[in-house]
Amino acid sequence: MGRADARRAQQRGARRAAKSGGIRRLFTWRKMLGTFFGFCLLIMGAFVALYLYVDIPKANALAERQSNVYQYSDGTVLTRTGDGVNRQIVDLDQVPKEVQHTFVAAENKTFYKDQGVDLKGTARGILNTLSGKGKQGGSTITQQYVKNYYLTQDPTVSRKLKELVISLKVDQKKDKNYILAGYINTAYYGRGASGIQAAAQAYYGVDAKELNVSQGAYLAALLQAPSQYDWAVATPTGRRLVKERWAYTLDNMVEMHWLDKAQRDTLKFPVPDKPKPARGMEGQTGYLVEAANKELDKQGITGDMRQAGGWTFTLNIDKKRQKQLEQSVDRQLESKLDRKGNKVDATVQAGATSVDPKTGAVVALYGGVDYVKHYISNATRRDYQPASTFKPLVLASALENEAKTQDGDLIGVNTRYDGTSKRPVVGSDTPFAPENEDNRSYGDVTVQTAMNKSINSVFAQMVVDVGPPAVKETALALGVPDQNFPERPAITLGTMNASTWDMAGAYATLDNHGRKVTPFIVKSAKHRDRTVDPVKGIGNQVISRKSADTVTSVLKGVVDSGSGQAANTSAYEAAGKTGTSENNKSALFAGYTPELTTVVALFGESPKDGGGQVSLTGTANSGRANGGGFPAQIWADYTLGALGGGSSAQFDLQDVERGEVSVPASPSTSPSTSESADPSPSESSDLPSQSPIETPSDSASQSPIETPSESPVLPSESPVLPGGGGNSGRPGNNNPLNQ
Repeated sequence: MGRADARRAQQRGARRAAKSGGIRRLFTWRKMLGTFFGFCLLIMGAFVALYLYVDIPKANALAERQSNVYQYSDGTVLTRTGDGVNRQIVDLDQVPKEVQHTFVAAENKTFYKDQGVDLKGTARGILNTLSGKGKQGGSTITQQYVKNYYLTQDPTVSRKLKELVISLKVDQKKDKNYILAGYINTAYYGRGASGIQAAAQAYYGVDAKELNVSQGAYLAALLQAPSQYDWAVATPTGRRLVKERWAYTLDNMVEMHWLDKAQRDTLKFPVPDKPKPARGMEGQTGYLVEAANKELDKQGITGDMRQAGGWTFTLNIDKKRQKQLEQSVDRQLESKLDRKGNKVDATVQAGATSVDPKTGAVVALYGGVDYVKHYISNATRRDYQPASTFKPLVLASALENEAKTQDGDLIGVNTRYDGTSKRPVVGSDTPFAPENEDNRSYGDVTVQTAMNKSINSVFAQMVVDVGPPAVKETALALGVPDQNFPERPAITLGTMNASTWDMAGAYATLDNHGRKVTPFIVKSAKHRDRTVDPVKGIGNQVISRKSADTVTSVLKGVVDSGSGQAANTSAYEAAGKTGTSENNKSALFAGYTPELTTVVALFGESPKDGGGQVSLTGTANSGRANGGGFPAQIWADYTLGALGGGSSAQFDLQDVERGEVSVPASPSTSPSTSESADPSPSESSDLPSQSPIETPSDSASQSPIETPSESPVLPSESPVLPGGGGNSGRPGNNNPLNQ
């Protein structure tokens, strides 16, 4: 290296050293510490200013709550809630000491020692608010009292900072017993109860002074999530969580030496009393408000927010259609029941949901005889099976997946199946051989005839042909909940759990040509300082229009000539399906016109405490209570009135899939003796109603075509559909049951 190169290298090194030294001079420990302490002083100064600026305010509107208004879709008032808040202030000495301790053990173990704030929890809450995570935990009892009594429930940074300052001041000026009394008297416990006195009455029917430590621990646990932890309406997960929090509270009391370990070990979970509906909730009003509140919870308008009052909730409920639905149930069912003199009639519960398939709006709902008398809504309950109303969804899945029979035929309206009762399914790892209604065999039939007569053996084989997982996937997409829903052939009988609300959504999606319909009841939710967007009722295309319209064309046949004939009038065009679960414990009719989708159900519920499912057989002395009876009659009466006496609207069906037909073998005319290895119900199909308004001679079951000798080559087995005949090449007619 020459002298010039060495000199240049030396100069570059000097420049680097100078630069490095400049950075070190800029970021010295002294300067960084100075900056840090300066920042801390700035924060402290801001907090001091905030502390001096914010004073303890007057009590907020919690003590003078406004009512909430629930309206029909036309703006007329359905009911008002919260006019008189269910709250009675009690002195702390009226609450047993061990019950006081349950709240401290559940919410804030350091309550008696802290300064009224949890800085870590507050900081975490502010970060959660800034990041959009919303509601946070970590507040002390003092902070929660301040939020309830002086501030609002709004999850904002400014509210959280005010809460911090006011909590410090309250802790300095008030003793702990005053704060604890304020907290337990202002907190919301669910069931419309604000304060411990109202909560004690609502959950255990006693005054606060009569609560024991076990009951107190439940009420303390309840505060974390009142609507989720209310034992009467909690899901299995909610019940598990509240029991865990109840145990956590008592264990903390042992740790704090407020409860003897031996006594703790003897305590059992205190199941609360059944709820008593609030006044003004009589008739259908309570069911409508309850359905709205459940939807509002999902939309983020919690029970705490509603309890603060000032809301106007406009529902989608059409006042005239709601009245029509109530009158139809009274005319077609209640007027024929002897609830006091007939043990079967005393068990009958009716429920219904009616939806506009173009918007998803729930326009009418029937929850039961009276919300005050029967707290559980029969419209939204999911503890019964939809039974054979599930079969159209099996067909929808077959069409959507372009499934083929074991013979390789593409499944469609005219595809033929063996309708022999107890016929073992072919191609399944799970043996299944369901019995048809009355163990009747039908021989070789089309899909149309199988749907008309709800032939179990046909749709059991169809589930296998499509594949149970694929059938379930389609059903979930249409709106059936994933509740007790195994992937087995027996799902063809509708053995999962679904409400009339759920099934109305699924059928409305078929009515809407395969575009997803999500039923929703709240049209708008408005407060003086905020509004909430309603549920989006119409979603994406979940099955093709071809599949949906093909199912509709088949279900028209059920109403015209099959098990749903009780729903047939000349005043409107309709499609639908009947359903009757094992031992007649539930009976449904799910149907729709181009303008309205409605599902009506009957449930057999024991009137004894604890309920329990019982058979509907013998309802109103009518024999078997199937879906083609009372549910179809209620549906027809309601639909006629809801449509103003009728409608000229027609289904706009496009590209109906007729399927393929192989040359049939000779049909079996004797029932198979094979038994099902699937433990699910064996009788789930429906024949036309045998109720008093129909005579046996009017029933399609008396037609020669229903007998086992049904010929597979009769012209009537290949009905003509719009646009041409069946794929079998044989002539047909418009009525698959007529010969």
